[in-house]
Amino acid sequence: MTRATLADLSALAEKSRERFEDLATRFRASQRKAGPPALTESYWQALRDLFTRDVTPEGLRRLLQHEAHETFRFLTREVDVGDLAGLPWHRRHPRSLWRFFLAVAFRLSPWRRVLFAGSAIALGLGWLGFLAHLLSMGPFSLEPLANAKTWLLLAATLFFFLLTLELRDKLSLKGDLEVARQIQFGLLPFEPFEKDGVSIVSAMRPANTVGGDYFDIVELGEGRLAITVGDVAGKGMPAALLMALLQGSLRTLLSAGLRGEELMAKLNAHLCSNIPSNRLITLFYGELDTATGRLAYVNAGHNPPFLFPDGQRPARLGATAMALGITMETDFPSMSVELDPGDRLVLYTDGVTEAEDMKDREYGEARLEAWLQANRDETGRRLIDGVIAEVLEHCGAARPRDDMTLMCLGRSR
Repeated sequence: MTRATLADLSALAEKSRERFEDLATRFRASQRKAGPPALTESYWQALRDLFTRDVTPEGLRRLLQHEAHETFRFLTREVDVGDLAGLPWHRRHPRSLWRFFLAVAFRLSPWRRVLFAGSAIALGLGWLGFLAHLLSMGPFSLEPLANAKTWLLLAATLFFFLLTLELRDKLSLKGDLEVARQIQFGLLPFEPFEKDGVSIVSAMRPANTVGGDYFDIVELGEGRLAITVGDVAGKGMPAALLMALLQGSLRTLLSAGLRGEELMAKLNAHLCSNIPSNRLITLFYGELDTATGRLAYVNAGHNPPFLFPDGQRPARLGATAMALGITMETDFPSMSVELDPGDRLVLYTDGVTEAEDMKDREYGEARLEAWLQANRDETGRRLIDGVIAEVLEHCGAARPRDDMTLMCLGRSR
């Protein structure tokens, strides 16, 4: 890479740093503005508006009739009570309620299931005790209304009702996310690739149901193969949507015949025009000649992959350009390396190296390199699965905060 190119990259890096500092400054300013106002008359007026605006009798009817009915139907849509139709009410309703209880509990994780059961039983016992006390006092007694326990029971019931409505929304969203996960995983080539002496295995572990990591293998014809691993800033559904945009854009440009530096420049221009200004994408893109083993690559701000030459110390394929989606005023120079028979290339995303344990200690690139070096003779599948297991062991009880993706490319001849 020439000095002029390095100078251009430094200038672009400075521009990007200034851009993100400006975004951070604006964000902090908005956070300060969002703080609690002084306790003035306008403050109390705003507070009153918060709890009275759009509060209408029609809204209450919709809550009690439509939303409550929809919640009950959603939570009981898999509960079959047809066989209870012939039973008397005092046997039919308790059994229906029991099946409804089990259906809701089944959808929860183990400890949430326990907490749900405990709270539901406690609330039921509380109402039984209240009704028994009310009957003993007489139907027209006002004494229960002056009892703090009555108001506590009423508050718990309203809160339980509110949480049930929120549970419906969460479970509905969870179902949508599971479908999105199936779609996302269907877009990615998880099946091992074996052709022309080249073997590739990949694995991805999203931090959430869906993730923003991306990997792909595209046959370009005439013994050429495109491999890529990328990472969209952020995680969850927003990152997953941008990942789908990235894959569709890249494959479209490849189908149009674009390659190498021109491909990355067009892809960057498209992303700059179509992704939010506070997002960026790191991407390693390589084109492998399966006959000669020559790999021409562009590393757009991505983690440098590890190259393990047969019987030699590992090398790193460092960045050749800035990340995508920052600015159109950048070039994407390519570099090349030879992959000999027996060599291996391991690509990964920063979710692997930046995974932290309970004491906020990162797994780190040094530990990853040492583990890969010690297990370089393992099969590709065992190698990347072993890395993920090693990282999860390092995290312990801490949940990984970022998506983890690995790809291992090996050449046998």
